[in-house]
Amino acid sequence: MSESAVTAPIAFRERLFVPWWGWLLPLAGATLLAAEIHMGFPGVRSWLPYVVTVPLALLLVWRMGSLKVEVSGGELRVGQAHVPLDLLGEAEVFDAKTKRKAMGPHLDPMAFVAHRGWVGPMVRIALDDPNDPTPYWLVSVRSPEKLVAALKG
Repeated sequence: MSESAVTAPIAFRERLFVPWWGWLLPLAGATLLAAEIHMGFPGVRSWLPYVVTVPLALLLVWRMGSLKVEVSGGELRVGQAHVPLDLLGEAEVFDAKTKRKAMGPHLDPMAFVAHRGWVGPMVRIALDDPNDPTPYWLVSVRSPEKLVAALKG
């Protein structure tokens, strides 16, 4: 990574996490699984399934459910993917109601999609890269207007 990328100011940053209610089912499932194992192995080892399954479930929900969207250093970063800002075209904001069509019948199968169902708004960012078959990126963000402003700025 170049020095300019490290010291570049961040125009936009948003980290999306699973809401509190999204943690309940995996936590309950891990606890029930640990209880089943506990019933089969009573005694000193009975605490071990709880120590293993509950933190593992929490770690999986945290890793699979978090997404970082950032504009800095002349790049748009969404999770591990990144694209230079000069290859981006027009950006279009979809609210929670209109994103259904953008994610359904109007979705191009070649599009890059970073969707989080618990986040209402979404931004479609066109790509102007002749070497990339991806026509656009669809990204869930809570502050779509700020992202579009950072992309234009």
